[in-house]
Amino acid sequence: MTISADHTAPDTANAHQAGNAPTEDALTEAVKKFGITVEDYMLPARHQIQMVDPDGRLKPEGEQGTEPGHEYPVPGDAELLAAYEQLVVGRRVNDQNSALVRQGRMAVYPSSHGQEACQVAAALCLSGGDWMFPTYRDAVAVMARGVDPVQVMTIFRGDWHGGFNPLEHKVGIQCTPLTTQLLHAVGVAHAAKLRGEDTVVLAMCGDGATSEGDFHEALNFAAVFHLPVIFFVQNNKYAISVPLAHQSVAPSLAHKAVGYGMAGERVDGNDVVALLAVLDRAVKLAREGSGPLLVEAHTYRMQAHTNADDDTRYRESAEVAEWRAKDPVNRMRTYLTDRGLLDDDGERRIRDKAEAIATQLRDGLSEDVPVDPQELFRHVFAKTTPQLKEQSALLADELARDAASTEETAK
Repeated sequence: MTISADHTAPDTANAHQAGNAPTEDALTEAVKKFGITVEDYMLPARHQIQMVDPDGRLKPEGEQGTEPGHEYPVPGDAELLAAYEQLVVGRRVNDQNSALVRQGRMAVYPSSHGQEACQVAAALCLSGGDWMFPTYRDAVAVMARGVDPVQVMTIFRGDWHGGFNPLEHKVGIQCTPLTTQLLHAVGVAHAAKLRGEDTVVLAMCGDGATSEGDFHEALNFAAVFHLPVIFFVQNNKYAISVPLAHQSVAPSLAHKAVGYGMAGERVDGNDVVALLAVLDRAVKLAREGSGPLLVEAHTYRMQAHTNADDDTRYRESAEVAEWRAKDPVNRMRTYLTDRGLLDDDGERRIRDKAEAIATQLRDGLSEDVPVDPQELFRHVFAKTTPQLKEQSALLADELARDAASTEETAK
């Protein structure tokens, strides 16, 4: 198939088969079920969606920020309990990994302490055949997707590989380059659509990523080719040390969606109930063929960007304290307890599971990893080049001479 840059006169008869459905017609069809205009469908609700307030109380329906075309039912009890379990595990993992960095067992760790609700909702909204493309800060989301905790952290201890098989888990490898994962996500979604697969792709990024060219390219391509992608922006107010006000003066990052011809929504990123409701609906719409969506979650990272960052240089302690009162774990615990869905035994079971995973991480990351210097050359290309063979032979010879010298000295 040839992808043409000319979309001025699309062939509607063959567009769907080619994976290039006309965006305007597709949006019109998607909006019919809501009884609103295309513009109202694409623009986010006037207020962010929040179902449970920071005190853990369910807000009256009229105060949740919903409006026609932007309506969200409360998720089921089983889904909420599963989310709380992952919240507690995620918080324990974040704190354990920060300790492992200080102990020298990990090279670096970008903590998502305070952002766990976004992490958990991103993983739980997807089905087994869907794909997730995380950022470097989304280790908790990767674990919630079912990847072994020690494998998730392999990349942060400085190993040469990502630690797990992306195809097995339908999860992209975490990496430091900013926003590249959005392009990968769009590529997978495009391939899935061309194959006729029932696949939704969730691509995660931060507020800083919205200032990158790759963000524009990914959203524009996804919208033009009407792909089943959800762009999930975790707006934690800072791109490392750069505040959001120095990046964008748009009413919200969710408002950027309309510029690409897709639907946008903004949600309280510390309210896991609202996050699940919004993302569950986004996945459903994308799977039904409504095209890509942009979801912005307002959240906050309570700890520094990484262990190499001094966050006191660019934000005040009062600001951190203000957000500490909006903690997603405490909020969800109160909500579930008040509803009678969580008791002391349930809380104890969840905390025991979290502690077991923390122990697994400590033990796994304390093991010495066998070092094979030849791995430097083994996986660079599918077919080893003459230059790599020569370098490999030189290294092997040098190591052999060093070993012989050490043995001779020992005699």
